[in-house]
Amino acid sequence: MKGPLKGVVLSGGKGNRLRPLTYTGAKQLVPIANKPILFYAIEELVEAGIRDITIVVSTETGDQVELATGDGDRFGAKIAYVRQEQPGGIAQAIGLAHEAVGDAPFVTFLGDNFVTDGIVDHVRAFSQSADDAAILLKQVPDVRELGVAEFDGERLARLIEKPQGPSSNLAVIGIYMFTSRVFEAIAAIEPSARGELEITDTLQWLIDQGCGVAADIIRGEWIDTGKHDDLLAANRLVLATLAHDPSGGSVDASSELHGCVVLEAGAVVVNSIITGPAIIGERTRIEDATIGPYTSIDHDCCVIGSEISGSVVLEGSRIEGRGFRIESSLIGRSVELHGGDREPRGYQVVLGDFSKMRVP
Repeated sequence: MKGPLKGVVLSGGKGNRLRPLTYTGAKQLVPIANKPILFYAIEELVEAGIRDITIVVSTETGDQVELATGDGDRFGAKIAYVRQEQPGGIAQAIGLAHEAVGDAPFVTFLGDNFVTDGIVDHVRAFSQSADDAAILLKQVPDVRELGVAEFDGERLARLIEKPQGPSSNLAVIGIYMFTSRVFEAIAAIEPSARGELEITDTLQWLIDQGCGVAADIIRGEWIDTGKHDDLLAANRLVLATLAHDPSGGSVDASSELHGCVVLEAGAVVVNSIITGPAIIGERTRIEDATIGPYTSIDHDCCVIGSEISGSVVLEGSRIEGRGFRIESSLIGRSVELHGGDREPRGYQVVLGDFSKMRVP
């Protein structure tokens, strides 16, 4: 039986796959159902009984992350921060948390990973075991861009980073559990060909040293939200779990709500149709518009005369004009999107923060 576990959340990285949205913001703060991705990771740790959490942040977006998450009180946790001056791989980032976690066992959660079934059972199993590490795996159709686990019978034998000819479809997802032995492994490995300390090499060192490394296949959904399509998929999954609750906003007599629709405080719906699952953020105004399904619109937005479905719209954006039918799109903060008077055409767009776009 191990002592109390701590948490380490990795919230660095440049978010290259979500550009242009991440040119001005942390990828972990992009919202799913109007809540930053990072918050889901923190909540998973807290649900598993972990209250002492360290977030490893980058120099570029660390201030944004600290402002959003604060001291952890809103989550029922205590959060501290460690800066990663230069990206050097997952293992390098974990090593930066050594002083914060000390000799305690801990759970590492990549801040842009999303799981539907939680981690409570996995954390409990690790805390009750004698293992020095435990990893979670997921069967995926194409593992060539991921770390891959290979077994010898029931024993975890090898971990390979981004193999071009994988012999397994079991991907290593971004949730790991360690004792302090991992810091010895990180100190022992060398940077890979891409100049990073790989988490797969770290785990392989532990295996080769005879340490217990457990592996469990998750049954629920896992999504790495670092790409446009995957983020929209995660948004759909969360929206599908929401209960109908329009009580926070106001809906006029000429509007219709169908299915599960959440209106947050101060949302206003005028002469519009919203088809759930959908969520409309605080102080957002929807007028002469058709919204949903599977759409989240964040706080302080304004949508007038437009159609939006299967999309994520971040805070402070204004979308106006009959020339828009926005589908499967990701629209950043404080975007201005204006259309003309013609009949709607369908658009699929990814717009970074503060973008301005006009369609004739």
